[in-house]
Amino acid sequence: MQSARARLRGFRQATILAVAITAVLLLIFAPGGAQVPGEADHNSAEQVEPAPEDGLQQPEEEVEIETLGRAARDELRAAANNIWTGFLLTLPKVFVLALILILAWLFSRLLRLLILRFSDRWEQGRAISAFAMVGFWLLVFGIAASILAGDFRALLGSLGLVGLALSWALQTPIESFTGWLLNSLKGYYRIGDRIAVGDVFGDVFRIDVLTTTLWEIGGMDRPSGHVHAEQPTGRLITFPNNEILTGTVVNLTRDFPFVWNELDVAVANESDLAYTLSVLEGIAVELLEDHMKEPAHLYEAILKSSGLESSVPNRPQLFLSPADSWVNITIRYLVEAKRRRPWQSELVRRVMTELQRPEHAGKIIPAYHRRQVQFVDHRGRPGQ
Repeated sequence: MQSARARLRGFRQATILAVAITAVLLLIFAPGGAQVPGEADHNSAEQVEPAPEDGLQQPEEEVEIETLGRAARDELRAAANNIWTGFLLTLPKVFVLALILILAWLFSRLLRLLILRFSDRWEQGRAISAFAMVGFWLLVFGIAASILAGDFRALLGSLGLVGLALSWALQTPIESFTGWLLNSLKGYYRIGDRIAVGDVFGDVFRIDVLTTTLWEIGGMDRPSGHVHAEQPTGRLITFPNNEILTGTVVNLTRDFPFVWNELDVAVANESDLAYTLSVLEGIAVELLEDHMKEPAHLYEAILKSSGLESSVPNRPQLFLSPADSWVNITIRYLVEAKRRRPWQSELVRRVMTELQRPEHAGKIIPAYHRRQVQFVDHRGRPGQ
C-alpha cells in the first residue's frame, strides 16, 4: 500500500513538472518563434552556390547530397537565430514581470492588513484575506502570463493545462483549504471547543489551513487504551480539514457549553418505588438544582429563538424503565460538557451513601440478578 502511494505521488509530481515545462515553453517560444512556412527553404535556396563552370560535371547524387546538407545547416542556423532573437525580445518582458510581481506583493501585504483590521472576527478575517489573496494572485499571474506570452490563445492553453494538473494532483489539499475557509466563515468549531469528528473526539488545540489538531478525550464509545471516560488522554490527534466537508461535526461547547447527562440507579422490584423516587429526587435536587437554573434558562432562550420547543426543566428529573429483574431509575440533569465525570462521580457518591442508611432498609432494596431453578421428576412433571 505504501509503495503504491509513493508511486502515485511520484506520478503526480512528474505530471505537474511536465505540464509546467510545456506551459513555459508555449509562453516563451510559441509566439516569438513563429516563422512563415517556406521562409527557411527560400533563404537556403538563395544561398546555394551555383555549379562550377569549369566544364566538369559532378554526379547528380553528390550534388543532391551536398544541397541537402547545406539546406540542413541553414535551417539549423536559422532556428538558433530565431531562438536567440526570441530570448532577447523576452528580456524586457521579464523585467516588466519582475516589477509587476514586486508591486503586487507589496499591494497584497497592504490588502491583507486592511482586511484583518476591518474584520469583526479574527477567524473570518483570515478566511476572507486568504480567499482574496487567492483571487488576487490568480489575476496577477494571469496578467503576467498574458504579457509574457503576447498571445491570448497561448495564455488560455497554458493556464488550462496548469489548472487541470493542479486540480487533479492537489485535490485533497484544495478540499482541506475549502474546509478551513468554511469553518472560518461559519464557525463550526474554534480553539478550545470540545468536538467529535468521525472517530476523533477531543478539545481543539490548533487550527491550520490544511489540518486541525485536538487534545484527545477518552470515552466508553471511543476507547483510547487507558482512559475510558470523558477526560484528556494526553495525546494529540491531527486530521485534515476536508473532514468538515465529508463527515459530521459534533460541537459540545460552541453556543451552549452544557449537555444533558444521565445516571441509572437499579433497585429491586420489591422496593417501595414512591419512597425510592422521593429519596433519589431529594439527593439530585440538593446537589444540582441551583446549578441547573441558569443553564436551563439559557437553553430555553436558544430554543425559543430558533422556533423549537422551549420547555426546559430547571431541576433534575427522574424516569423509570423496566429491566430483567429490577427497575432502572434514571436521573437526568444538565451540567457543563467538560465536567460531566466530576458531577456524575459526586452524584454517585451521594446516592450510595444515602442508600446505605439504616432507615431505608426494607424500602430501598438494591437490584440483584435472579435465576429461577425448577426440578422435574422422572415422569416429566414439575416437582415441589
